[in-house]
Amino acid sequence: MRTIGKYAGLLMIVTVQITALLFSASCASLNRGNGAECEKYIGAVNPGIGELAKRNFDILKGKKVGLITNHTGLSREGASDIDILFETDQCDLVALFSPEHGIRGTADEKVTSGKDEKTGLPIHSLYGKTQKPTKEMFEGLDVVVFDIQDIGTRFYTYIGTMAKAMQAAKENGKKFVVLDRPNPVNGVKVEGAVAAKDLCGGNTCIYPIPTRHGMTIGELARLFNEEYGIGCDLEVVPMKNWKRWMYYDQTGLLWIHPSPNMKTLNGAILYPGLGVAETTRLSCGRGTDRPFEMYGAPYVDKHKVAADLSRRNIPGIRFVPYSFTPTAKWHKFKGELCHGVFAIITDRDRLDSVTAGLHMIQAFQASHPDHHTELGGFKTETGDRETWDLVTVKKKSPEEVVAGWKPELERFKKIRDKYLLY
Repeated sequence: MRTIGKYAGLLMIVTVQITALLFSASCASLNRGNGAECEKYIGAVNPGIGELAKRNFDILKGKKVGLITNHTGLSREGASDIDILFETDQCDLVALFSPEHGIRGTADEKVTSGKDEKTGLPIHSLYGKTQKPTKEMFEGLDVVVFDIQDIGTRFYTYIGTMAKAMQAAKENGKKFVVLDRPNPVNGVKVEGAVAAKDLCGGNTCIYPIPTRHGMTIGELARLFNEEYGIGCDLEVVPMKNWKRWMYYDQTGLLWIHPSPNMKTLNGAILYPGLGVAETTRLSCGRGTDRPFEMYGAPYVDKHKVAADLSRRNIPGIRFVPYSFTPTAKWHKFKGELCHGVFAIITDRDRLDSVTAGLHMIQAFQASHPDHHTELGGFKTETGDRETWDLVTVKKKSPEEVVAGWKPELERFKKIRDKYLLY
């Protein structure tokens, strides 16, 4: 038994060393920096709530605080920021605000206001009848604090909730504080269309930014506040040790499902491009253990679609035939056996999720032109009204479509640079 334990220990050491080498190569390739220099930051990230606590909550001292958060608002040690702010004697936490999926992140439908069982604090829902805080909700508050884990995609609703709360803070004369968190799919890559302005305004496309924006939630708050004229009294509490090349599994922070069907980091990496397919007549596997990694429908010939995608040789990804049954409430094809493909990431640094997503949509359409159609939301999520016709009717290559977005994307990158904190 001691011999087995000895070799198990050696295997663990080798595994850790290999993982560190892979992470080092990743940061060097994305950041063009020294791999050895990068290694000291791996696993050492402290989010904004931890940094604020180290400062003894200086900017909240003596203030009545409203907190916009959910189950992802955790310290590095895993403590809820609801409890942290409620228990400190430096400020007075008096109200909670919840985004889509509720304060505990379990609801997959509209949520109502209520009361937090542990603290007794009122919870105001910002994803029900009201999506922008009202004057009444902000009464008695001095400061509004935002701490929610984003996933780095424009159409994920938490950034829309933040922007609307910032607007309300400006209108009601409240200070707005963002406790920063990592962009889980790194802060280097910027991909997809900069959304057309006439598609913006809702939670899934609040402002004209690219599909994969490559910014942290705090950096986005700075951008929104200045570029889109919110003009609130904003302060961002930065993280410590987060670097732009980092994926979430390099931070040392616990992965908590940001929403019920964002269960894996791979799902988050695929989401900016492949996730758009959910606004077509396809299931993304909601309710399964790997949503946004599988796509299909009852009508699909999975082998035909997988073969088409294999011939395309898309960098960083491969597709295999797959069948699954979505079980999520309200989801299309709920309880029906769906056939399609499972997306396997082979090199996340080479993968352009948006380009890969257009290839996947094109392959499903080519194989099933009478069944695979766009549904409501496709234009908004891609950010471009012409994409469906370009890919499915005019048969443009995804690379050609993406190239057409490049001028606006480059313009955005220059604007973005002004607001980066890391």
